[in-house]
Amino acid sequence: MKNSITLLVLALTFVNCNSNQKAKSPYGNVKKVTSVTEHPGKKMMEANCYVCHNSTATEADIIGPPMIAIKKHYIDSETSKEDFVASMQAWIKNPNADDAKMYGAVKRFGVMPKQAFTEKTIEQISDYMYDYNIDQPEWFEDHFNEERDKGMRNGKGKGMGNDQGKKRGMQQVQTNFQDLPYGERGLKYALTTKAVLGKNLIGTIQKKGTLEALTFCNERAYPLTDSMSVVHNAIIKRVSDQPRNPKNTANSEELEYINTFKKVIANHEEARPIVKELDNEVRVYYPITTNTICLQCHGKPNETIEASTLKKIKRLYPMDKAIGYNVNEVRGIWSINFDK
Repeated sequence: MKNSITLLVLALTFVNCNSNQKAKSPYGNVKKVTSVTEHPGKKMMEANCYVCHNSTATEADIIGPPMIAIKKHYIDSETSKEDFVASMQAWIKNPNADDAKMYGAVKRFGVMPKQAFTEKTIEQISDYMYDYNIDQPEWFEDHFNEERDKGMRNGKGKGMGNDQGKKRGMQQVQTNFQDLPYGERGLKYALTTKAVLGKNLIGTIQKKGTLEALTFCNERAYPLTDSMSVVHNAIIKRVSDQPRNPKNTANSEELEYINTFKKVIANHEEARPIVKELDNEVRVYYPITTNTICLQCHGKPNETIEASTLKKIKRLYPMDKAIGYNVNEVRGIWSINFDK
């Protein structure tokens, strides 16, 4: 399977179209404004983009350049917000190597597959990226300056991975979520777990293909999720009304939340965490939605699921119900429990 279709679609573009870009240099000044946590674009970026473009990943572990790299490369003092939003919209609708500007990133990670984001979602994420400071990994500034200097010396395009991605092995940024509101805290727990699972899943697909990815899910998904439960001192689960593994079957209360999120997504509304406070604990629920990569194993037989993949699914999961999905449908929810 080609590398170009292996990046998770929950992530936003890391390269973009130049049709409306007025910037003369991809290394100009970037507008700096204090971050606003309630901006809808911030939440959408974290939910949709951070699986591949996570700001807390090490340089050795990234599967797509961090979002700050996009901002640094495509916004300078002459770039208007309208230009930036338009170029993001154009790229998402038609990602391709010819229009890519982060050449090193494309060489290292491949071109992302076509996205299913609405124009409103892209606009809000782009708006947030343009106007506000966004998180960046500890290693990024040194890497960016190194790549910029190298690109200037060589007279080539600049981007992540021109040196084939040096592995510096820096420690992952540790973030304390304890002081966040319960809903945002639970969402952070879900998204960081999603990032760990996504990194390992994508790495398996890239190196060994979809069939081996099924083996990974069968053998490693639970241990990795449990390890993140330990990291966050929480109970982190993924449950569904159409489970692949019977262990992931949603209970009656969780089924209600799944149906609620299905209505939200069907109406093209922004999903917000559902928070339930008990005496000594908090429960947070958030939807798991499908993308084009998901459909390789959760789509429709003989359309998006290949016969060999379907055969292995039936062998590994005799009671499987997790097929028949289209893009951007609720496949289940994150269920996060932690103490107050």
